[in-house]
Amino acid sequence: MAVLIALLLIAGAVFAVAVQRRLPPARRLSDLSDLDAEAEASGWVLRLGAGLPVPETKVWAGADRTATEALTRAAECHHAAAVQLTEAGTASEYAQAGRTARQGLDHIATAREALGAQPPAGPPTPPARGLGAPHFYADSAA
Repeated sequence: MAVLIALLLIAGAVFAVAVQRRLPPARRLSDLSDLDAEAEASGWVLRLGAGLPVPETKVWAGADRTATEALTRAAECHHAAAVQLTEAGTASEYAQAGRTARQGLDHIATAREALGAQPPAGPPTPPARGLGAPHFYADSAA
């Protein structure tokens, strides 16, 4: 019985290797980059969601028009990025979701500045211009 199970496992492994080798190398690399892009975009969307303040009375009492508009735009970016993330299937679509989330983080920074709030502890958010992972210690100019 144990020999039969071992033979089945070996046959399954050989089959899996054969299928992998039949895939073109570009296809295998694009799958990996899509997964990396999805993870990066997810990180940005989560960071944006965590940065959105709960609409407390004391926060909104001191909010001027600039802060209110910036927080509204940040919430809109969060919603749009979440939708883009769920609908994305390629690295470029995930990159767009990440850019949208970083734009939302820029709006949060504008709102904090308008409210006179201190920026959150931690590294600054890289600009929303290109695909970049939320590496907290990476050089944002790269």
